[in-house]
Amino acid sequence: MFRGMPELPEVETVRRQLEPEVRGRRIERAEVLDQRWTRPEPPAIAEAALAGRTIEGVDRRGKYLIVRLDGGAALIMHLRMTGNLLLRPAGSAEVADLMESERFGGPRLYESHPEARHLRARLTLDDGSELWFTDARRFGHGVVLRDGEIEEYFAARLGVEPLSEELTAEGMLALASGRRAPLKSFLLNQTGIAGIGNIYADEALFRARLHPLSPAGSMRLEHCEELRDGIVEALDLALEMRGSSIDDYRDARGERGSMQDEFLVHTREGEPCPRCGEQIRRIVISGRSTYFCPGCQRRLRARPRRRRRR
Repeated sequence: MFRGMPELPEVETVRRQLEPEVRGRRIERAEVLDQRWTRPEPPAIAEAALAGRTIEGVDRRGKYLIVRLDGGAALIMHLRMTGNLLLRPAGSAEVADLMESERFGGPRLYESHPEARHLRARLTLDDGSELWFTDARRFGHGVVLRDGEIEEYFAARLGVEPLSEELTAEGMLALASGRRAPLKSFLLNQTGIAGIGNIYADEALFRARLHPLSPAGSMRLEHCEELRDGIVEALDLALEMRGSSIDDYRDARGERGSMQDEFLVHTREGEPCPRCGEQIRRIVISGRSTYFCPGCQRRLRARPRRRRRR
């Protein structure tokens, strides 16, 4: 079964929805319902660090959500494969259903809301609304960092932001120089370019007319320019569509994105290429299903290594 991990457009969509709703709100209570969510830190430590704090804003770095708190601290969250961060207004049916089950306890006489069944952590805010972290497969993660720890945390994990001025053709050429890994693997490496995953790597490479098995170091400046433009175009469209809901992803309101209806190659195996008509193929690269057109995505040759002069 295909599962698409939330990537930059999905996480940014959630951020944009949450920011105006939770900025300035105080966290009345924090509950970690699954100890794996904060592992290796005990849940009680994270709960104590969050309770009573005021939310000053919501940012994003790569695929991470950053809930900035007063005093410079921050709650850093990664959705992983099946995580969702949902805002539940005070008095909503989901919150009422969960409160009812907690009030009476014991076995339920009716099925609980599907999101409540996968609830791993929740923050109760001062207006009665709740921020839920749900995760069917329990791979998602949350950590509370103090002021001064945040940049260090990301420095070893993430590279340049693809929708910022940091992403240039020259910079990409330098990142790719000498690398023999396939372009698909190059784009999935978060320490180079942050936020791109399986879906948007396929879509960007198609737009750039580059074969996913081309060695990253085989690119010349013109290829990097095409790839940069392909990345930006794919991500911008996905943001407009509020992300891709192939399987588990929902936005902060619990609604599906619609980018999956705009895919050019991803998940389109056997369909005609929208550009040249050749049949779209699927292969596996770095353990990930990869979709491309063999007709118009050119495979670059590895550059020969220069011999050192004696």
